Amino acid sequence: MKIIFENDSVSFDQTHDSVVIVDQTLFPWEERLITLSSLEDVYEAIKKLRVRGAPAIGVAAAFGLYVSIKRSPEDPILFEAEFRRAKEYINSARPTAVNLSYALDRMYRCYLLNKILPVAQIKSALYMEAMRIKEEDVQMCYRIAQNGAALINRKGMRILTHCNAGHYAVSRYGTALGPIYYAHSQGLEPIVYADETRPLMQGARITAYELHKAGVDVTLQCDNMVSSLMREGKVDMVMLGCDRIAANGD
Repeated sequence: MKIIFENDSVSFDQTHDSVVIVDQTLFPWEERLITLSSLEDVYEAIKKLRVRGAPAIGVAAAFGLYVSIKRSPEDPILFEAEFRRAKEYINSARPTAVNLSYALDRMYRCYLLNKILPVAQIKSALYMEAMRIKEEDVQMCYRIAQNGAALINRKGMRILTHCNAGHYAVSRYGTALGPIYYAHSQGLEPIVYADETRPLMQGARITAYELHKAGVDVTLQCDNMVSSLMREGKVDMVMLGCDRIAANGD
C-alpha cells in the first residue's frame, strides 16, 4: 500500500520503555502523541478513549502490561503477584472490549509458558509477545485491505461509512477503511460519504479527518441524511466495521 501514515495509533518507545499513542480525544483539531509510562497512564488512556478501536486497544493493553511490570521485582513470587495485579487492573478499564481481554490473556499465557525462567527472561518474552500482537494486527489489516479492495471494482465508486474502522482504530491501515485506502493507492479514486456517527462523532472527528488527510475524496454528512442519499442512488457500497465476525460470516 502506497499510503504511509505519519503516526501509528499505538507504538512502543524502546528508548524509554513506554507506550506512545495518538490521543484520539483531540481529533480533528489536533494530532498529538502522548506517552504512557505507568500502569495508571495505560488504564486512563483506555478508560477515557484516548486509544479506541478494538485492535488498537488490544495492542495498547499488551504494551501497557509489559511497561507496567518492566521494573517489577526480580523475585518470582513478587513478580507474579505484580503481573496478575496489573493484568486485572488494565482489564477493568473497559471490560466489554474483547480485544483488551484477548491481548491480556495472551500475555498471561506467554507468562505461564516461560514461568520457570528467570524473571529477566520472562520480561523479554513478554516484550516479544506484545510486539507479535501488534505485527500480527498490522498484517491482518493489510490482508483485509487487499481482499476488500477487490470489491471496489471500478473507478469512482461511492462508498458509505459509519463510525470509524480506520487507521487510528487499529495498528495500521484500518479494517473497513483499509480497502478504501488500498483502492485509493491503486488509482481507483473512491468517493466516500462519512456519517457523523452520534453521539461520540467518531465519523466526523476521526473518519472524515483521516480520509481527508490521506487524500481520499470524502464528504461528511449528518446521520439522518443516509436514507435520502440512498434513495437518490448515490451509494454503491456500504463498508462498516463490526466488533466480531463469526466463522460462518455473520
